[in-house]
Amino acid sequence: RALGLLKEAGVSGDALEALPKNKQLMKSRKVRLALVMYPKTPRHVSVPALRQLFTFDLMNVALAPLVPADVKMAAEDVLLLKMETISSGERLSLARRASGRVAGVLLLDDEPRIVRAALENGRLTESLVAKAVLCPHAPSHTVTAICDHEKWSLRRDVRVALLRNEKTPMSRAVEFAHGL
Repeated sequence: RALGLLKEAGVSGDALEALPKNKQLMKSRKVRLALVMYPKTPRHVSVPALRQLFTFDLMNVALAPLVPADVKMAAEDVLLLKMETISSGERLSLARRASGRVAGVLLLDDEPRIVRAALENGRLTESLVAKAVLCPHAPSHTVTAICDHEKWSLRRDVRVALLRNEKTPMSRAVEFAHGL
C-alpha cells in the first residue's frame, strides 16, 4: 500500500512524514527508494533515508529528473563517502553511468580501466576533468589517459591544466604548449 501511495500525485506531507516512523515498512528497499525519489517528500525525511540506500539506488536518485537538486547533491555526497568500500566492478559501472561529479572523482581511481571508463561518461564536464588533472595526488595513469584521449586532450582548459601538471609527458606538454 505504501508503494501505491507514493505513486499518487497528491500525497499529503503528514502521510509522507508518517511513513519513516513505521520501522517494519522502512525495512523494504523499494519503499525507502520510492520515498526518497518522491518529489514532495520533505528534506528532513528524504536526506536521512539516503544513508540506507544501496550504491546503484543512490546513483539513480542522483540522476532522476524529478528529484529536487539538494536531494541529488546529498545522494552524490553519500555515494562519494561510500566510494572506499565499493568494489572495483561497482566503481567501473559507476564510472560509466553515474553523474559527472562522481565520474570526476573516479578519474582519481587507482585502476586505469576505471579512469578510462570515467573519461567516456557523457555527463563528465571539462571543468571536472581539469580539476582532476590539477589535483596534487592525481595518478600518472590518469594524466596519461587524459593526454591521449581524443576528446579531452583537445579542450583548452584541460590542456592548460595538463601543462600545469608535472606528470604530463614532456612530448605532450610541448605539443599542448605549441597549440595554445
